[in-house]
Amino acid sequence: MRKVILSLIVIAAVGFTSCKNDAKKDEKKSEPTEVKKDVAYIDASFGVRGNCGMCKTTIEKAVNNLDGISKAEWDRLRKKIDVSFDASKTNLDAIHKAIANSGYDTDKLSGSEDAYNNLPGCCKYDHSMEMSLKGEVKDGGKGH
Repeated sequence: MRKVILSLIVIAAVGFTSCKNDAKKDEKKSEPTEVKKDVAYIDASFGVRGNCGMCKTTIEKAVNNLDGISKAEWDRLRKKIDVSFDASKTNLDAIHKAIANSGYDTDKLSGSEDAYNNLPGCCKYDHSMEMSLKGEVKDGGKGH
C-alpha cells in the first residue's frame, strides 16, 4: 500500500512539475519578439528653380529616388520644395545634389549644365528667378 501511495505521489509531483514548465514556455511565447524602432523624420523646405509640371515630376523623382525620403513636394508657383526624410539614411546635402544633378538650381547648388541642356524647352528656367516665394503668387502661365 505504501508503494502505491508513494508511486501516486511521485507521479503527481512529475505531472505538476511538467505543467509548471509548460506554463513557463507559454509565457515566453507571448512575449514580443520584435522591437519596433521609431524613425524620426526631418522636415525641410528650400528653393528650387523650375517652370512647369514636367519640372515638378523631374525634381520630385530625383528626390524620391534617394533612400529615406518620405515626402517630396515641389511647389511650382513658389519655387520651393518641401521634403521629409530619415536622417539616418540621407541628408539635405544629398537632396540638394540629387536635384542639381537632374538639372535644377537649388538655393544651395547650381544645376548640372549637361542635365539642364537636356531638359525639354518648357523646363528651361531663368537662372536668376526668385525661389522660396512667400505670400500670394500669380501663375506665370507656364503650367505645362
